[in-house]
Amino acid sequence: MSVVAERGIEKLTHRAVAAAAGVPLGSTTYYFANLDDLLAEALRQAAGDDVAQLREWARGLDPSADFAAALADLVLHYLGPERSRTVVEHELYVAALHRPALAHVSTEWDAALAEEFTAHTDPVTGKVLSALFCGLLLQGVVRESVPTRDEIETLFRRVLGPAEKS
Repeated sequence: MSVVAERGIEKLTHRAVAAAAGVPLGSTTYYFANLDDLLAEALRQAAGDDVAQLREWARGLDPSADFAAALADLVLHYLGPERSRTVVEHELYVAALHRPALAHVSTEWDAALAEEFTAHTDPVTGKVLSALFCGLLLQGVVRESVPTRDEIETLFRRVLGPAEKS
């Protein structure tokens, strides 16, 4: 993850990962036959960390909390203090476009996010919230300015509608 953050996916090499990890080059090539295997593991790690962080956030959420407001705050957290990590995670996620070996990991990540949001709504709304959440994060890391909290919250309220369930 740190090598991707520093160099980007296109400049990822076994040598750079071995140097960052402080291990001999043979160690990375032994465990990861090619760069796609290495990227798939980085994506798995990013997805696992992200889902664990989201589950921790959800466990700490007051059942009577305003879910749309809480989601807006979460988006701003990922685009503020967690921005660097969010950039790397999205870079890895988008790499699946050109590396079919990564597609299943991205798909599993999507499903885990939707499952977390479904716990607060219903299956369809959970999927829509997941797509909106990911879209806001992607737009937020690509654009120079981040939407305001009110703009983000309004989008979540529109999806949640009057049937919002906490």
